[in-house]
Amino acid sequence: MRAGVPSGRNYRSRGAPRAAAAMERRVAERLGSALGPLGLEAHAFKVGWYNAVLQPGFHLPYPDDTLAFVVLSTPSMFDKALKPFVNKERLKIIRDPVDQCVSHHLSRVKEKFPDQRVDVMFDYEMLPSRKPKFLAQTAAHVAGAAYYYQRKDVKLDPWGKKKIFGVCIHPKYGGWFAIRGLLLFPDIQVPFLEQPAPVDCVSTEEKRIELLEQFNFHWQDGRYRDIIDVKERYSEEQKAYFATPPAERFRLLGLSQEAPRISFH
Repeated sequence: MRAGVPSGRNYRSRGAPRAAAAMERRVAERLGSALGPLGLEAHAFKVGWYNAVLQPGFHLPYPDDTLAFVVLSTPSMFDKALKPFVNKERLKIIRDPVDQCVSHHLSRVKEKFPDQRVDVMFDYEMLPSRKPKFLAQTAAHVAGAAYYYQRKDVKLDPWGKKKIFGVCIHPKYGGWFAIRGLLLFPDIQVPFLEQPAPVDCVSTEEKRIELLEQFNFHWQDGRYRDIIDVKERYSEEQKAYFATPPAERFRLLGLSQEAPRISFH
């Protein structure tokens, strides 16, 4: 072997991390260009990061190194995606408009990857066991998209035997966002992908207690969403939409409630 020329084995081992990183970047860039204009964000993670923090009954059925993305809707999604979708597809909307809008756009994303298998899971989908297909807040946390604050993050627990649910807070949007789905790429393995830590933007004990109190006992007033100073929040129109009972939301969007086969989530 000539001096300075690595063996094939060493060359491949050194090149593998770069190749995997390049593949992840290409997928992320393509997703960003497709979803960004719609007010949606995609954050990469490895299935193994997600499975490692959950009981086997909640594991995603893919190898640990499988590339996946959690998709969030930001405040601008209402104007950038939902309203145009409703105006264009109003005669085809037969279930929750937001769910149908997200389903439409994520299904179209698959067309951007004709040479790849892309599996999509939506936040509203359930398994036959009635468990959710995936735990949305856990996915957002392991992807570094939003910090999932839970009871265990409070040292001096003030709640005794009360059931306390956790909540994700985004470093830019606070609680003014939603987790909409997963995109999984079973043919793309990224063993060298580095895990980003979510931003701990509610870092004091007092604020964490306040957050969990507001979310669990006063969630309807939405104060928990502003636990941090946010860069963007829902418009008044959007707040009114989500505060309206599902059966009346069609009217706010100018849709007929007489449409056949309507089901509400």
